[in-house]
Amino acid sequence: MNLFGVMQISASGLGAERVRAEVVAGNMANAESTRTPDGGPYRRKQVVFQTAAPNFELALAGTSGSATQGLNGVRVREVVSDATPPVMRYEPGHPDADAQGFVAYPAINPVVEMTDLMGAMRSYQMNAAAISASKQMIQQSIDLLK
Repeated sequence: MNLFGVMQISASGLGAERVRAEVVAGNMANAESTRTPDGGPYRRKQVVFQTAAPNFELALAGTSGSATQGLNGVRVREVVSDATPPVMRYEPGHPDADAQGFVAYPAINPVVEMTDLMGAMRSYQMNAAAISASKQMIQQSIDLLK
């Protein structure tokens, strides 16, 4: 694997983790949304990652025998809605209350969302550090050739 392949893989990780952080932020912002255009309370969203297709151009540019395996990254396959039923709270004066006075709130746990956000941030930082290290190695290689 060459250093540019490492940068490509890390760049795909940066993009995927950015989407994950945006989805978590959307979950947090809608934690009290009882009405959506689809009807009913907001549903928590989750990001599903998938291995990206190998980039054979970069794989063929490598010099080692393992280069033919291809370089993979990560991509967002889909953003899915959580199937957890909504949390029912007794609030008879609420405009979205049902006949018994219960309001359906999204099943969003702020602690879980903050943990997911921290995980996305750490993964983003690690991918950025890998890109920085690759850039530094490339620069050192160029300096050696001078």
